[in-house]
Amino acid sequence: MRGTGPDEIRSACPYCGTGCGVLLRRSGAAGLEVRGDPDHPANRGRLCSKGLALGETLGLEGRLLAPRVGGRETDWDSALDLVAGKFRDAVRDHGPDSVGFYVSGQLLTEDYYVANKLMKGFIGSANIDTNSRLCMASTVAGHRRAFGTDTVPGTYEDLEEADLIVLVGSNLAWCHPVLHQRVLAARAARGTKLVVIDPRRTASCDQADMHLRLRAGSDVALFNHLLARLQADGALDADYLRHVSGLEETLAAAHAEDATVTGLTAEELEAFCQLWRRTEKVVTVFSQGVNQSTSGADKVNAILNCHLATGRIGKPGCGPFSVTGQPNAMGGREVGGLANMLACHMALEDSRHRDAVQGFWQAPAMPQQAGLKAVDLFRAAGDGRLKALWIIHTNPAVTMPEAGAVAEAIRACAFTVVSDITASTDTARLADVLLPAAAWGEKDGTVTNSDRTISRQRAALPVPGQARADWQILAEVGRRMGWKEAFDYQTPAQIFREHAALSGIAGGFGLDFDISGFAQLSDDDYAALEPQRWPVTAQRHGGRFFGRGSFYHSDGKARMLPVRHRAPAAAQGRKYPFRLNTGRIRDQWHTMTRTALAPRLSGHLAEPFADIHPQDAARLGVQPADLLRLRSPQGEAILRARITADVQPGDLFVPIHWTGETAPSARIDQLVAAATDPVSGQPESKAAVVAAERWQPAWYGFAVSCRPMAPQAEYWAVSRTWAGHRAELAGQDPLADPEAAARALFDLPGAEVQMMTDSRRGIARLALIQDGRLMAALFTAPEPVAVSRSYLAELPGSCADGVLSGLPAADRPDPGPTVCACFNVGANTILQAIESDGLLSVAEVGAALQAGSNCGSCRPDIADLLARTRFRQAAE
Repeated sequence: MRGTGPDEIRSACPYCGTGCGVLLRRSGAAGLEVRGDPDHPANRGRLCSKGLALGETLGLEGRLLAPRVGGRETDWDSALDLVAGKFRDAVRDHGPDSVGFYVSGQLLTEDYYVANKLMKGFIGSANIDTNSRLCMASTVAGHRRAFGTDTVPGTYEDLEEADLIVLVGSNLAWCHPVLHQRVLAARAARGTKLVVIDPRRTASCDQADMHLRLRAGSDVALFNHLLARLQADGALDADYLRHVSGLEETLAAAHAEDATVTGLTAEELEAFCQLWRRTEKVVTVFSQGVNQSTSGADKVNAILNCHLATGRIGKPGCGPFSVTGQPNAMGGREVGGLANMLACHMALEDSRHRDAVQGFWQAPAMPQQAGLKAVDLFRAAGDGRLKALWIIHTNPAVTMPEAGAVAEAIRACAFTVVSDITASTDTARLADVLLPAAAWGEKDGTVTNSDRTISRQRAALPVPGQARADWQILAEVGRRMGWKEAFDYQTPAQIFREHAALSGIAGGFGLDFDISGFAQLSDDDYAALEPQRWPVTAQRHGGRFFGRGSFYHSDGKARMLPVRHRAPAAAQGRKYPFRLNTGRIRDQWHTMTRTALAPRLSGHLAEPFADIHPQDAARLGVQPADLLRLRSPQGEAILRARITADVQPGDLFVPIHWTGETAPSARIDQLVAAATDPVSGQPESKAAVVAAERWQPAWYGFAVSCRPMAPQAEYWAVSRTWAGHRAELAGQDPLADPEAAARALFDLPGAEVQMMTDSRRGIARLALIQDGRLMAALFTAPEPVAVSRSYLAELPGSCADGVLSGLPAADRPDPGPTVCACFNVGANTILQAIESDGLLSVAEVGAALQAGSNCGSCRPDIADLLARTRFRQAAE
């Protein structure tokens, strides 16, 4: 193939919905060399920091390699007989709705298809939902209400043809870095304007022409105001509106809206409206800041209304564009992986569609109504309505709102199965049965990205131990439950052909999703399948939708919906005065099952934190590096305070990634209420109400070790380093015996201890030495420990003289905390180059050090270092 080298295998990245192509080459016993695929249309050879580090996340450490029942290893026959029997008995004794599946956007489309077929067509329940419910369900609901089906109208090429790109609730620079680079490249080439709409200043604001810091949850009011202004200025497209219904009611709602609830000034509102009105080619990119809301579906429709009213849809450089958070969230939507959908975008509420799918599958049963969406599914597990639950490749005991209650619900469920690659997750520890699944690099199938491009994910490594592909596990359970012919699959290609053939039925109903051109694909052609955007039939190839109207409602028209601003739950005065926003950080992914294994990905932000505005920090007496305790009606958390004007007064931002494995006190979804959008069922994750206070421990600690540690303190956070592990610690009980604490933390009974203490100042520093090499070190103090963390993190395993100083010797450079994870470049390295080489721009830093020259998501940090240097030099 073009662009591939010797022995390279073409595959797809397993992270975000960008869907980047990768080239894989075997390296060593269980490793892979990974580079971007220059021929893949999504990324054209680029990868972000996470994609570049994929090779560091492989190996057998922590892998689940055999089935376990009750915590003990067993054989597949015993485990699968138990699973099939428990589900069969529950259905027989309590009905099909007594069981449920909770699946994941980490599944390949073939896996997803078998799970959906088993639950909906043969068990006869719609109780299958996915963690994509937490990601993009509001977009699905908005699309279906407006277009008649869940269609993403545009393509990535629109980002390069637009004259204005509006990012709404999307930190594209960190969450979809490769797409952001495409935007910035277009901006450099053709002057594309960039507007960011977000309550928080993010890395995406770095090169924006306008940043609208609206109040949390007020997006509907903003886009209603925009629609009203567009109508008042005569900017609606009368010709296109012949293909649209609901205009008058929608305009009435828009004109009745009070835009002051956004908190934006009249000048900001006017500038935005005029820019939108004057620009013909507009793409509005939206993501979790829109979706994860109790009014998420209305936010989506408010955006769609503006594009429909002006005809800015389905044309080059125009359209609303939802970017998804997982590699196969779109594939899950295509096979009906949500509890309220059928396969191939057919509607569960439509009897014609139900009958057609049931007939195609020759299925014994088909649910007549939507199943339990994620929040309700776990409530049913907790109150006994669900008798059997199967969780596949996801960690709801951490990621669901009211995560503590979800963990209790899983524990309370009569029978829980977890399929995963590891037993070391908060959810896996609660399972009755653990099933070892194949991981990325070992799996073979397809995924669909945010612009409807289907790519092959190919195996480059053997499946270890007794692990199996998810479709194999699901199909075998189906066979053991009595449906041998329906689940007699031998290859993923066979499943893909069936899925493609079923899509032809959807196409026969006039629906959008049609890949029936692949229904006769041979095994060899499936193996060689190149990226293809759907729809695909024998005569038709994918492109943009809706440029000439032709929607999927019965009258062929789109529907504009009258929507009104509904504020999220109000802050509760002095009791819960803060608004909590949650989200991703640049170099980590979901609950870090994969990314935490890569040392370079932990170097940028190594512990959980809460961003707090300087005014709020001053009022609470919080200083830099203090710990902050957050409380809500649902739970509490302890995190490091990061004082920054990036958030507004009264707002806090906290990342979602930390778990019981990495930082138990920072499982942030324990604080988030399970309030959901009434249409989409998607939980509100951007506007929980919390209280905040400075948390004062008796001692703080920092530790490094060449082996895993066993922290026992009230606060701890561990992360991987090139030399082993590092940890931040803090405890409320005084540290009476630092040596005993160190030995318990490191479990190195034979190690020699070197110790330096200052009892007057409450400081202790200990190094554990074996065979002349540093094995571990612990530094404690009554205030945040002041040592060079990046230097100390490199020392375990070395002959480290002078380690107790906590600082590098004059002849040993300290790179500082990681700024560029792609090339592992630290802040001190960049600062030194700025000073010594007289570097004046981000581009010059990239030329000198490579930092910022790949995915670009660290460029705002580099710009900040340059600005700080200029400010200091001017002051001197």
